[in-house]
Amino acid sequence: MNQRKGIILAGGTGSRLFPVTLGNSKQLLPIYDKPMIYYSLSVLMSSQIKEVLVISNPEYINLYRNLLSDGHQWGINIDYVEQTSPDGIAQAYLLAENFLNGCPSALILGDNFFYGGSLVNLLRIANSKITGASIFGYEVSDPIRYGVISFDEKNKPMKITEKPREPDSNIAVTGLYFFDEKASQRAKTLSPSQRGELEITSLLEIYLREKTLDIHVLKNGNAWLDMGTHENLLDASNYVRTLQKRQGLLIGSPDAIAYQNRWISKRDLKVLAANYRHTDYGQLLLGL
Repeated sequence: MNQRKGIILAGGTGSRLFPVTLGNSKQLLPIYDKPMIYYSLSVLMSSQIKEVLVISNPEYINLYRNLLSDGHQWGINIDYVEQTSPDGIAQAYLLAENFLNGCPSALILGDNFFYGGSLVNLLRIANSKITGASIFGYEVSDPIRYGVISFDEKNKPMKITEKPREPDSNIAVTGLYFFDEKASQRAKTLSPSQRGELEITSLLEIYLREKTLDIHVLKNGNAWLDMGTHENLLDASNYVRTLQKRQGLLIGSPDAIAYQNRWISKRDLKVLAANYRHTDYGQLLLGL
């Protein structure tokens, strides 16, 4: 089986964060001590994915290249493609077709924050699935703001409704999707929605009809945040700060995950940490 590849969608205007994102890409904003995109990249790396594509606006793509390089420092490979017009999440599969080259994939939205005790195990379960797709649900208090999963009497997924007026459940679809090798071909069959976008929900519905869509609901002890608002930016930063300060953990660190996955050596890690030797982040790396 072809190895799964990862996609980070880091496009859009970040209009909900104006004026913070005027002149800057949202996914480069800091979440406590690291740029936002580190957290989404870390999720893919925790899934044992070593080939990653970053999709972003033409005016910002070189900023990502400057930050992430080609990934060699973490023992992975990172490629880049421009999104000249943001036409929906599922558009990522049209832009990534050549990169994927028939491989299964994991797509993560660059402004989504995930962390938790059972997360890594769930990621590896999703990565091991050969046929179909997997998504991650999260219980929210305001489901009308999200795509919501409806379940039948056997607790099997029945449908996904985007921002329903009367939600059937309070389980929201998060911005992390695992697909088999058919995703790009299927994305080509989609028609734009009423708002003119290729909806990821439409792609998921194909797998739902085939009964090949798995849903992993993140339970207590796992955190998910859409960092597209000023409040959630602050909440995510405070969350990371609290855990790192009180427990000495490193959250959302590609450097640490590359070392833990044995993709880089202890010597490599020390070289990386030396770049941050005057920061708490660098000291945490040296403590691994």
